[in-house]
Amino acid sequence: MLFDFLRKPARAPTPERKASATGPVVGWSTGRVAWSARDMVSLTRNGFLGNPIAFRSVKLISEAAAALPLVLQDAGRRYESHPMLDLIARPNPLQGRAELLEALYAQLLLTGNAYLEAVAGSARLPGELHLLRSDRMSLVPGPDGWPVAYDYAVGGRRIRFDMTAARLPICHIRTFHPQDDHYGFSPLQAAAVALDVHVAASAWSKALLDNAARPSGAIVYRGSDGQGTLSSDQYDRLVGEIEANHQGARNAGRPMLLEGGLDWKPMGFSPSDMEFHTTKEAAAREIAIAFGVPPMLLGIPGEATYANYQEAHRAFYRLTVLPLAAKVTATLSHWLGSFSGEAVELRPDLDQVPALAAERDQQWARVAAADFLTEAEKRTLLGLPRIAKEE
Repeated sequence: MLFDFLRKPARAPTPERKASATGPVVGWSTGRVAWSARDMVSLTRNGFLGNPIAFRSVKLISEAAAALPLVLQDAGRRYESHPMLDLIARPNPLQGRAELLEALYAQLLLTGNAYLEAVAGSARLPGELHLLRSDRMSLVPGPDGWPVAYDYAVGGRRIRFDMTAARLPICHIRTFHPQDDHYGFSPLQAAAVALDVHVAASAWSKALLDNAARPSGAIVYRGSDGQGTLSSDQYDRLVGEIEANHQGARNAGRPMLLEGGLDWKPMGFSPSDMEFHTTKEAAAREIAIAFGVPPMLLGIPGEATYANYQEAHRAFYRLTVLPLAAKVTATLSHWLGSFSGEAVELRPDLDQVPALAAERDQQWARVAAADFLTEAEKRTLLGLPRIAKEE
């Protein structure tokens, strides 16, 4: 036809990239409220980069967990040297063990997810391990709901990792999420409301300082003719002089010179203004509780749950650091063991954690004094491998 060139060419059907019909609806389920954004990037920026309580909580947990001594053992022995230990000690040319694990724990705390990439190496183990940013990774579910691939998007490019191979290139570690099949739930999401309150209270304090740390007041104008209205020029001039000469910390305490007809009426603090500091401390305590950090360790006043700092420090390791480290090391053991085919276990060495020294001493003494236990049962209770029988 003569006008066929005006017709739009037929589009090729878009290939289906997600095999599961529920894939598009189970990916992200964080929800939104009328406060600040709840997406991963916004929470990380406002919570970690912009809030000292959440920042210090993440740093405390990630640094403590990354510094835990690790041991590798199987049912019969504990290894002093092993290719898996060498890989963990130097996972890639740019990072050591502490740097990689600290970043991994931080990603898990901030986003609820952590992704490790295995670079091809020897026949037994990957050559390198790299941590991938959680906000750039998306899961592709298959017909049965299990992941068949992971897409990593950066710089306008998308890289796909096939998860149907014999050796899985991605290790996905996630926290429990009751309403999401594929992604974890982070403490930062649970503390989102408390974060907004704490940030708002800090902004209120800053605004108060910018206004000479005094409550607001009113300038009342009564002209000589009884009129109470300023002209536009008079109003603009008055506002400009107040902003230039009476606001900010450098103008604190400067007397105000009022011309005829102007009178200053100070306003006192309302009860809600007086309680903002208490509200800020309560919000800080909620943030610390969401992460599992005793508020005493963060210097938050008014916390008397623990008798002393040492007890709070021990509870921090026992209730927060060790469960998280045990979860991560168990997942790493299973993933790396699938490469080598070895049934080995990577775990924290509790006997080398100074915060738990008193507890471990008591446990060793109790087990050693239990005459009704065999040597093998005692070693099992202490987390030690069995002694190989001599032929």
